[in-house]
Amino acid sequence: MVQKDRYIRFDWAVKRLLRNKANFGVLEGFLTVLLGEPIRIVEILESEGNQQRENDKFNRVDIKARNSKDEIIIVEVQNTREIYYLERILFGVAKAITEHIELGELYSQVKKVYSISILYFDIGKGNDYLYHGQNSFVGVHTGDFLEVTTKEKDAIVRKLPAEIFPEYFLIRVNEFNKVAVTPLEEWIEYLKTGIIRPDTKAPGLEEARRKLIYYNMDRAEQLAYDEHINAVMIQNDVLSTAAEEGREEGRQEGRQEGRQEGRQEGRQEGRQEEKIENARTMKSLNISSEVIHQVTGLPIKDIEEL
Repeated sequence: MVQKDRYIRFDWAVKRLLRNKANFGVLEGFLTVLLGEPIRIVEILESEGNQQRENDKFNRVDIKARNSKDEIIIVEVQNTREIYYLERILFGVAKAITEHIELGELYSQVKKVYSISILYFDIGKGNDYLYHGQNSFVGVHTGDFLEVTTKEKDAIVRKLPAEIFPEYFLIRVNEFNKVAVTPLEEWIEYLKTGIIRPDTKAPGLEEARRKLIYYNMDRAEQLAYDEHINAVMIQNDVLSTAAEEGREEGRQEGRQEGRQEGRQEGRQEGRQEEKIENARTMKSLNISSEVIHQVTGLPIKDIEEL
């Protein structure tokens, strides 16, 4: 890429730029493509998950927004592995729900929450780069989906639980290895590589090409961004080195255990062969199988087959 086409990583943009109302279009485009419906951000909500301190750069980078349907959308970027990540996003969603309902309010005031995680680590086993989770109540015997009765605009309507319960999206960025064709794939390509196609028509990416250019930042911002990228690379290298050292240590322990097991197996085989040879000798002297069994411990059946 030529210099003017060097784009800012999404985690930095979320942290520094996309909270500005003038840049809502970038985030709206991403959410529109991901959720499959037009999304308009009304406001950015404060969240204690927003990280600004330098020593928090490897933790999640949150942006919590309210859309025009009065739903809450949480976007998190996670650069490093976290063992209990699913438990944490569950807690985050529950906290968001309780934060936005006052004591004594009706349950109808509970907000629908979307939790979107952009992950740069291997969360587990799976072949896809995008996973979507939502609550459904399925008949154990019939397989049908339960519809619940609720009130909406003074009318009684039926809804699927998925329309009320939170939805979760896990984007495994490093698992994306396709030629980007769809708008969603173009977005994932940008999240992974930082590349935005000059002819892109994907919602949000056209605006990102205009507003997330590295060389549009002042020098101080560029230095802070470069330090962030360098720190991420060092952290990833540390984690990779630790993982490789762990694998090598495991291999060495395995080899040591293998040698020990081999010696043990060899001794056991040697003792067994010695017993068989002694049994053959005693059998040639017409000693009974019962006596040979008592001496060697070999099964009578095996002795008689010698």
